[in-house]
Amino acid sequence: MVIDFTASWCGPCKLLDPVIQEFAAKYTEVEFVKIDVDELIEVSQEFHLQTMPTFMLIKKGKVADNVVGVTKEELQRLIEQQKISVIMHYNKISKALQHKGTRKDQQIIRR
Repeated sequence: MVIDFTASWCGPCKLLDPVIQEFAAKYTEVEFVKIDVDELIEVSQEFHLQTMPTFMLIKKGKVADNVVGVTKEELQRLIEQQKISVIMHYNKISKALQHKGTRKDQQIIRR
């Protein structure tokens, strides 16, 4: 799983959006999730997120890697390096989303 922590005001996040869409189509075995940190403040606080974009790679239910301000090539290398598989639970993120009571601020990118 690749979690893209983003914000509506983040210019670099918007520039990377087509890259994430491309990767979602290419890496069909990987779940790509986009979370707006301004909408899910408790998630950004839980993970001490301060800079956007931040990408968190989850493998076997645990954070495998965490990168800030990554290039397309770096993100692709990390995805391939981690050999991320689809994981249907989110650990701490799931708890924060359930606590929020809504998933409207979480967007799963469909392929």
